[in-house]
Amino acid sequence: MTGTGRRRIPTSVTSAAAATLALVMASLLTGCGALPGATGGSREPLTVMTWAPDSTKATNMPGMPAMAEAYGRWINEQGGINGHELRVLTCNEGNSAAGAAACAREAVKEGAVAVVGSYSQHGRAFMAILEAANIPYIGGYGLSDEEFTSHLSYPVNGGQIALLAGNGMQLADSCERVSLVRPDTVAGDALPPLLNSGLAQGSHQRAIDIPAADDAGEYAAVAHRSRSRAGDEGGCVTAALGERTAHFFDSFRRLPSDGREVRVSSVLGSVDQLLVDRTGGASGPFEGAYITGWYPDAGDPRWDPMKEVIQQHAFGDNRIDPADAGVQTTWIAYTVLRKAVEALDDDEVTAGRVALALDRGLRVNTGGLTPDLRWRYEDMLGTPGYPRIVNPEVTFQVVRKGRLVAQKSGFVDVGRTLLDARS
Repeated sequence: MTGTGRRRIPTSVTSAAAATLALVMASLLTGCGALPGATGGSREPLTVMTWAPDSTKATNMPGMPAMAEAYGRWINEQGGINGHELRVLTCNEGNSAAGAAACAREAVKEGAVAVVGSYSQHGRAFMAILEAANIPYIGGYGLSDEEFTSHLSYPVNGGQIALLAGNGMQLADSCERVSLVRPDTVAGDALPPLLNSGLAQGSHQRAIDIPAADDAGEYAAVAHRSRSRAGDEGGCVTAALGERTAHFFDSFRRLPSDGREVRVSSVLGSVDQLLVDRTGGASGPFEGAYITGWYPDAGDPRWDPMKEVIQQHAFGDNRIDPADAGVQTTWIAYTVLRKAVEALDDDEVTAGRVALALDRGLRVNTGGLTPDLRWRYEDMLGTPGYPRIVNPEVTFQVVRKGRLVAQKSGFVDVGRTLLDARS
């Protein structure tokens, strides 16, 4: 004992304890000393958000947030992204501008480094909020102009305009005459020129433009008009009414036979595998229908990694359909996020640095689900009104035996068609 009453600890013991402590701290700092089963090591967790409408009277996309949650469980089981645990927040934007803005403010409040794989038509309501906080918007569904104009938006597909232009190209070789049923709205007014630009690739005459209410319960009169204007032989009727497309084709199916064969068509998002199944499959109104999509058909083996994640980490969540274009978009968007975080290759990940990694020319390989994605200035199509499109490619599909399958292999580039239409 010393005069102070404190026990003197032998120097050799103190040195050994200090050395041990230093080794433990070094191990923890490098992430090597993480507890078994722990995710993220000692690096800070990354917060992201995915939003979409759910339980509304309009279009609902519950599979997108559900896919985001399944992705988060899967990637964290792998050790996170570059050692960072992924914290996935979801938000119901309610198909309203107020709801979209509320979700964006929540993302800012929670310190999200990105909003990923989301669905909203209210770009004007949410994008300014994200821009003020420097939060990138990765892989939206392509519904709003802001998704293709904001410097913080990184689209993974060409949006609805690419689908309409592609649908015109798809029908140009197969239809003598085309009736287009589209919403009687300002947004709907932009659709005929897009379809016509695609039809023109086959020296085709312009489609018959048939505006229709986008909230009607039945479309008997519109269906009759569209069929009668499609010509005597080899005519086609294509509809892009969003969720109401099913109502239109139900009315179309109920028309009394007039002896003519008129083929139906649409775009993915208005018609998908779930709708084909729900309306009778091979015996329903969509058998033989032409459908234009962004990605390979759902049976393509390139979707197998996503399906495996759904099988193992969605726990039977029936909100997730691997054939749904929204679910597929969310998967691709999270692939982009992962590549961006991995490219930073250090502990510090912020919203600004994620955006910077994408702006500096990061090339993202999506396993063939899209062409390689890159968002440099020279990679952008520069379409008037939609300058940030970097993926102007679509796929042609057809319903055979009740299943959406590829009509032709590979992607079809509609970039030139879009430039012509928007000019």
